[in-house]
Amino acid sequence: MRTILHVDMDAFYASVEEQDDPSLRGKPLIVGGTSGRGVVAAANYAVRRFGVRSAMPIAEALRRCPQAICVRPRMDRYREVSDQVFAIFHGVTPLVEGLSLDEAFLDVSASGRLFGDPQRIAIDIRAQIRARTGLTASVGIAPNKLLAKIASDLNKPDGLFRIGADNLHEVLDRLPVERLFGIGPKTLPTVHAAGIRTFGELRRADEATLWRAFGRHGKTMRDRAAGLDDRPVVPDRDEKSVSAEETFQQDLREPGAMRSELLRLADRTAARLRAQGLLAGVIMVKIRRADFKTFTRRRALEPATQDTRTIARIALELLDEWLPTQPDAALRLLGVGGAGLRAASGQTDLFTASPPPESRLDTAVDDIRRRFGKELLTRASHLQRGPSR
Repeated sequence: MRTILHVDMDAFYASVEEQDDPSLRGKPLIVGGTSGRGVVAAANYAVRRFGVRSAMPIAEALRRCPQAICVRPRMDRYREVSDQVFAIFHGVTPLVEGLSLDEAFLDVSASGRLFGDPQRIAIDIRAQIRARTGLTASVGIAPNKLLAKIASDLNKPDGLFRIGADNLHEVLDRLPVERLFGIGPKTLPTVHAAGIRTFGELRRADEATLWRAFGRHGKTMRDRAAGLDDRPVVPDRDEKSVSAEETFQQDLREPGAMRSELLRLADRTAARLRAQGLLAGVIMVKIRRADFKTFTRRRALEPATQDTRTIARIALELLDEWLPTQPDAALRLLGVGGAGLRAASGQTDLFTASPPPESRLDTAVDDIRRRFGKELLTRASHLQRGPSR
């Protein structure tokens, strides 16, 4: 039986600021930019009572709570504390999948013999985090990632909640449907208009209702409302990787623009793999929304590759799988990476007379860029297309 923990630090950036400057404790605190495109990166619980939330423009946040204190993010400091927290996770299990600096999934299915039952493990993790950093964390315990993430949000802050076979429908069925991953502010009115307001109503909906609410994604959303999820925890600690990523001056909202940028990043990643004589057995895509929430998607492949076309294809497929779950997303960062690295032998297959056309094209492109500069040559497939239909 699988057991997954979702550990989510409570108001992480703001809590670090309060820990480092005790004079801020208990006061409404906003971490974020204060000019230009300034948005709320984090808000402590004192300011959330005024309706201030992550990704809200600073001007709107201060309109709601004029007495709020604003501080600029200190990412190096947050990474330092995050490293301490993740060291605690890795002391319990090697199966740790980091989602961002302040949250992770842990597969503790095989940790019971050393550390006790899942509840004891969760209690110990929270105690270690408090002892080492002075911060609090909320933990969800469940048989899969979807339920563990839902559980961690049900007893915040500084809480612990378990969802299992004995209480699954009792807990889920009464939850408002907007808590379900993939239902945003723009899709919620359509879902409500179809007569679906809770997980239970979605779980019991007939095919016609599902189609009105979600179109072709109806079955996926019904499965989620039933708590079904078979995704494994994908560990990422100390995994050597080659990657390229970019933070955009203006958030990307058009899927065509997202795909075009992803293709450019795949091209750069593939070129770096070839320059280092490496093949990637895992392709990864990193996606950061405008509210700083970061997602990673990955896929293993065999044989390993350094081929631009293959890496681009897989990266696009991963993005296209993610986009329907985030129909209103605006992206501030995209990245493409290769992991599961191994050395390229430099030898072709004995039964292959010459390298495939894709390899010859990559070699030619690399050679031109080395001789005349990286910006001289752009693949036609990477050019910005018009709006997608």
